[in-house]
Amino acid sequence: MDLTIVIPLFNEDESIGELVSWISKVGEKMNIDYEAIIVDDGSTDKSWETLIELKQKFSFVKGIRFRRNYGKSAALNTGFNAASGDVVITMDADLQDSPEEIPDLYKMIKEDNYDLVSGWKKKRHDPLSKRIPSKLFNRTTRWLSGIKLNDFNCGLKAYSLDLVKSIEVYGEMHRYIPVIAKNAGFDKIGEKVVQHQARKYGVTKFGLERVLRGYLDLMSISFMTKFGKRPMHFFGGIGTLLSLVGILVLTYLSISKLFFDVPGISQRPLFYLGMLSIIIGVQLFIAGFLAEMISRNTPNRNEYSIKETI
Repeated sequence: MDLTIVIPLFNEDESIGELVSWISKVGEKMNIDYEAIIVDDGSTDKSWETLIELKQKFSFVKGIRFRRNYGKSAALNTGFNAASGDVVITMDADLQDSPEEIPDLYKMIKEDNYDLVSGWKKKRHDPLSKRIPSKLFNRTTRWLSGIKLNDFNCGLKAYSLDLVKSIEVYGEMHRYIPVIAKNAGFDKIGEKVVQHQARKYGVTKFGLERVLRGYLDLMSISFMTKFGKRPMHFFGGIGTLLSLVGILVLTYLSISKLFFDVPGISQRPLFYLGMLSIIIGVQLFIAGFLAEMISRNTPNRNEYSIKETI
């Protein structure tokens, strides 16, 4: 298989038929072996029924249906697991990503040997309420990750098969896949300006709650990148530092009492600060030890209940 196109789908029954037909036209021109894996993320409209009808007309269509809505990251991760193409391209189902970009993205992975190519919607048709949070996310992610991309959140991306089989995506992590890829050792990351089309059908799935979840996931990635395999280095390090501060404080107070007969040692705030530092330090050290044990025995978190496939 040369190409796999992974499309997360949630309540887009009006647009999915037009998108698949458009992909078919582009695929015929490319003259390659390709498939489109469409993951229905618990749609409540007629998206799955539409997919079944599309399968009868387009043999390259494959469908996976979740029993309930898990989120875009879950749909992408499941699509990645099912992908078999040498190049994997992701795109949204709302027709805001143009299939005409597929050939160039495919070549950048196949011929230019990029590990990942991220689309950059330089000219956007989204409302201001969506563009401003997106800019804040991109700026923060660039600063924390050191990856010089203008648009981390673009759904139109291309990957090597090796990359998608080497990463896991959950929560709202799909917007930070370039960061996850870099942390996994795939550092040849490129960017391509792509066309952004105005939404033709339905309504946007973007909400204010995604802003908070996005930043929490960014914090999770930052932590997991540095300490995911060695949590003791984080908790144990801070715990050891606090314990040393507490020991130094109590040593100072003990010397003051024993050798200089300073009265009221146990009544001084510094005494309680020293005790508190030792207690918290020990607790953090124990937390690091437990986290180290748990991290070595974590089961696969990406297990989703699939209702049916076509």
